[in-house]
Amino acid sequence: HVQLVESGGGSVQEGGSLRLTCTISPYTATIRLGWFRQAPGKEREVVATVSIEWGGRMYSDSVRDRFTISRDRVNSAVYLQMDNLKPDDTAVYICAARRTRGGDWATPSDYDYWGQGTQVTVS
Repeated sequence: HVQLVESGGGSVQEGGSLRLTCTISPYTATIRLGWFRQAPGKEREVVATVSIEWGGRMYSDSVRDRFTISRDRVNSAVYLQMDNLKPDDTAVYICAARRTRGGDWATPSDYDYWGQGTQVTVS
């Protein structure tokens, strides 16, 4: 079983930055790691994902050029650097992991493990 623990959420003003961290145990049991978010009354949506094997990154159109996802094998972690934050970015951010190849990078049901989430509020 894979455990995911997020940290780094908080409240920031529009235009500010936050860095989210997700620690994964065991790291080597995963193929792809991702960040999703869910705002009140809205469906869960993908933010960004990264391949454990080759490092390829995927971003949703709404965050491309503002957010950066990265993986850290030494610390068994994945990060989400969020810059130029906007009020529309307000949501619970949730770390996810997939065990196997295939599926769709942006579909929540294609991920096997989920963290508890961390709140990000932009005002």
